[in-house]
Formats: sequence, C-alpha cells, structure tokens
Amino acid sequence: MAAEQLDRGRSLPAPTPQVDWPLVRRLHETTATALAEELKRRPSLSPAAQQELARTLIQDGMDGLVRDRMRAGQAVPSPDEELAIAEAVFAAQFGLGRLQPYVDDPRVENIEAHGFDNVWIGYADGRDVRVDAIADSDEDLIRQLQHIAARLGRAERTLTTASPLLTMRLPDGSRLAAVIETVPRPQLVIRRHRIRDVDLDDLVGLRAIDQPLAEFLRAAVRARKNIVVTGGQGAGKTLLLRALANELPAEENLATIEKHFELLLHELPDRHPRVVPFEAREGTGERGPDGRRLGEVTLTELVEHALVMNVSRVWLGEVRGEEAWPLIEVMEAGEGGSACTLHARSAHHAFERLANLCMRGRGSVTPEHAYRSCASAIDLIVHITTVDERWIGGQRHRFVSQVVECNGMGEGGRPSVTEVFAAGPDGRATPAHDPVDLADYVRVGFDPGWLHPGRDHWASATGGRR
Repeated sequence: MAAEQLDRGRSLPAPTPQVDWPLVRRLHETTATALAEELKRRPSLSPAAQQELARTLIQDGMDGLVRDRMRAGQAVPSPDEELAIAEAVFAAQFGLGRLQPYVDDPRVENIEAHGFDNVWIGYADGRDVRVDAIADSDEDLIRQLQHIAARLGRAERTLTTASPLLTMRLPDGSRLAAVIETVPRPQLVIRRHRIRDVDLDDLVGLRAIDQPLAEFLRAAVRARKNIVVTGGQGAGKTLLLRALANELPAEENLATIEKHFELLLHELPDRHPRVVPFEAREGTGERGPDGRRLGEVTLTELVEHALVMNVSRVWLGEVRGEEAWPLIEVMEAGEGGSACTLHARSAHHAFERLANLCMRGRGSVTPEHAYRSCASAIDLIVHITTVDERWIGGQRHRFVSQVVECNGMGEGGRPSVTEVFAAGPDGRATPAHDPVDLADYVRVGFDPGWLHPGRDHWASATGGRR
C-alpha cells in the first residue's frame, strides 16, 4: 500500500493541532454572551450581520488576550494559531464546533462519534481513521448537539431526555443523526454527500458502472422505466439515483420525496428547473387525538400529494415503511419513469422486501396482491454491491453487480425476471441476456450492440478495482 494510504485505525493529526480548546471555550462563552446582549437591543439583526458582529467580538477577545499575555510576559499565539482559535470560536457559535474542519474536508464521507473521545472519520478512499476528541466530555458533546439542533436545522429541533433521538439536515446538505439517554454514551453520525452534480458518465469514471451499463441505464430513463436501486448501507444508492435523475431533460417536471433532503436535485437549477422537492416533517412532541404528532407530514402523505402537483415522475429517496404501497400504486398507474432506493441484499431480494413493506403499510393487502402489484409496477432493479478488502490491505469498492428486468408474474406467485446484467468473475455487472422489452430501449436510441460480448469496458478502465 502507498505510504499516503494509512492503515485502518491509525490516527491522523487533529485538523487544528495548535488550538487551545479551553481558551476557545472561554472566548466562545464571552462572545455568545455579548452577542445575546446585542440581539436584545437589535432583535431584527440579520443572520449575516450577526456573523459579522461575532467576528468583530471574537477579534476583540483575541486582541485583549494578546495584550494581557504580553503584559504578563507570557507567550502569545502566532498569527496562524490566532486564526485557528478565531475560526474555532466562530464554528462553535455558528457551525459544528470541533467537527467543522471534518465537514469542510472534501475527502470526508462519514463522521462517527461513540462518546466525545471515540471519534472516527470515514474517507472516500475507504479508510476509517480515529481522530482526537471533539468535545471536553460527553456532557459537553450533548450541549454542542443541543446547540446545533437549535440553530442549524431548517426548524428548531430539540435533543433532551424527553426527545433523545435527533435526525436533521445540516446547512451543507449532510445528514446528522444523534442519540442520547437510550445509550450509555452519546452517539453521533454525520453522512456527507460529497458528489452532487453527477451523471452516468461520471460513474463510469469512478468505475461504479461501465459504458455498456451506462448506455442501458440512460436508455431506461428515457424509456420511462420504473427503477428500484438496491444495495446495503452506504453502497452509493443515492448517488446512482442522483446520476439517473441527471439524465432527465431539463424540461421534465418531477417530484422528489425524502425523509431528509439527500438527492438535492432542487439545488441544481440548471439541470432541474422544474423539480418539486418534498421533505417529510416529524412534528412536535405533542400528539393529537389520533395519536399523531402535531404538524407531522409523512412520506405516505407526500407521495399521495405529489400526484396533484402536475409532475410526470416521482422519485422517492428511500423506501422504508408504509410509503411503499402508494409508491407502487404511482408506478402502476402513472406514466412510468419513477424511481426509488431500497435496502436489499440482492436484486431478487428486493421483491420480498417491497412486498413485505406493502403489506405492513396496508393491512388489507394480501401477499398475492402485493407481489402482483410489485411485478406490474417495477421495470428494473439495479443492485449495487460493496466489496471490502481493507482487511487484506486493499480498499472498499462499490459497483453495480446486477440489473434485473421484471416481466410480470411468474410461477409460484412471484415476479418473473430476466437478468439483463449479471455479476461477472469479479462481481461487476456484465451483459447476460437481452431484456424482453428491448424494443422500448431501442426506440429511445439504445444500440443493442452494447449487450453483445466484446463491448465490456470494465477491463479497459485504469486502476483495477476501486
């Protein structure tokens, strides 16, 4: 392994090793108090003005610190150390505190904390690296999370003994999940979306797919096939769904429905000027007479409401529960071209998962009805496999391994399928059979020659497995 590729578990230096964290805490307390007093006098101060005022207050605090230390004959911070301290104080007030440098690092994919001092950073190249503490204690970490929940979400959130679970979207689009009280130590996970403006050609470059598969999936989107992307946790399902969406023409009117915004198509107005982005809402801690949280808006309700918004496609970020049934109904009755992601071990297992979710969400849905509806609604299942070779000195690889076409009901009351792309010798998807509906793909410009032997580009891509 190259020298720059550190072994799993070896610590990296802290992102700001010169920072005096007790000093940062004192300066933050002083700045926060002064800022709160100023807001009492000027409650209409804009967020941008608050940040500018905070930077002035932080600099005043740093200047006072330097003067006091010089008078006492003590060492003063260097210019670089002074800047690092000021940025850390600002991040404590308006950002994520000691986590901010990791969130700002484009190489970082995941952040995990099992208590304040057991912190792991997952990098895009597959490394998991333990880093320094992100707080002074577990209690301090909880206070930071409460501060983040109150200030950084789209709406003020709480993390308390009464509400010990927190899931929220951060300003940069990352997803934060935290748990307290029900675990021995506070738990924190931040999942970052590093690549947003991505298309199928980009995934070819990343060796997640090859050129024949890219051409086939591009044709599937154009032919308005209903697509389910499956795989395990962190396999890259959302990334592939985002790439598929970016193959749509700009004039296409579609709805995205998510528990928390992750597709972020509405943040690409040049590609998607007509997207209707829906995000579920958890509601308050209070419950109404029907037992639901006040203000709650579920994915199921959003799927049903999307139909009245004059959209031609519905893209559901992830199917997890009772929203599966209305989505299947949309796929069955609509114009086609809808898509979603689903946790499943294989493309074939996806039918079992979806049928179970449909029955769970609608008590009146029988197994026969669920399987028949899934077989009627779904056109393609695209499965992503994750291969972890870090245990033998390698890396973690994520790639499409299987594409299955659904051809209605088959024997035994289960969907009949054609494996268009099957796992090759190294697990990557290679053409296996022509789809039954090949004419639909040809009609939108697909060259059937891409499915013939000799057109596979996996072997010609550089770098081997990635």
